[in-house]
Amino acid sequence: MEQKLKQGISKIGETIRSLRMERKLTQDQVVSKLQLMDLDITRSIYSQIEGGTYSIRISVLSGLSRIFQVDYNTFFRD
Repeated sequence: MEQKLKQGISKIGETIRSLRMERKLTQDQVVSKLQLMDLDITRSIYSQIEGGTYSIRISVLSGLSRIFQVDYNTFFRD
């Protein structure tokens, strides 16, 4: 179960990175936009999220869905 959860976190991170790259945004730009939404996140944490080594909070996922203009299901697709 734990292995499956880690694979899921890694896949979400890959999707987030892909969405960011498609929109030609840097990690710093995404973090700045999240901070403007009053979300407490650093570039280091964001980098870990993309790398699949940090469990993303729902509030950050919500902010990213607004920044990337996608619905939540986009983050969980195979």
